Amino acid sequence: MRLTKAAQALQNAESKVLDVALHSGFDSHDGFTRAFYRRFAVTPHQYQNELPAVNWFVPHPIEAYYTLKEGKTTMDKEKVSRTVTVSVVQRPARKLIFLRYQAADYFSACAEVGCEWEGFYNSIPEAFDSAASGRLPEFLIQPGTSGNAFFVEVPLDYNKPLPAGYEIAELPPCTYLYFNGMPFEDENDFSEAIEIVNEAIKQYPFEQYGWKRAVNAPYLGMGASAKRGARSAVPVEKI
Repeated sequence: MRLTKAAQALQNAESKVLDVALHSGFDSHDGFTRAFYRRFAVTPHQYQNELPAVNWFVPHPIEAYYTLKEGKTTMDKEKVSRTVTVSVVQRPARKLIFLRYQAADYFSACAEVGCEWEGFYNSIPEAFDSAASGRLPEFLIQPGTSGNAFFVEVPLDYNKPLPAGYEIAELPPCTYLYFNGMPFEDENDFSEAIEIVNEAIKQYPFEQYGWKRAVNAPYLGMGASAKRGARSAVPVEKI
């Protein structure tokens, strides 16, 4: 966590490596550099100059594991507002970095491909939005695969190295409908917040408002956080 916070601080070009090292609890520049390199396979100076994608550590409370594992929700407590806003977002031509998985649920997917994808994606400063999971656009789905992946969208000129297993492809311009739930107080209520947004998508009258679902872009499920609420983006096109 200390090294991840240090990496985030180094994304500010004005931050000095020595100051970041000391603020991160290291006694020396050399010790910080060695620890940083062991974690991210790049020196602090290289990271600050090049800003490659690295595996940031993403902490999740242990309660979240049991909430997902046991499928618990707290709908009866009404701790999360059922208000969901819908916004139209135009996305230009861009690239999609994605990691395919066959599993049917989150934990099986992490067991299959690892759980470092979230920190890796969220370390990319050029990303249009936060890391997401969901279904790939039809032209990227290979025969015999589930069509599911973890992914993030980046600008068309993004060309930094990717770890083994990750793929990258160009996407045409598209329109998204962003479904955004309200912020909530308790981080452990994330499952309920996601369910509220999923239900809103199911009930949304797309055709009534002149939309139909598109297949040239991914469906983005961006999870939920207390500060931002739950978020999902559905690719659409005009009828």
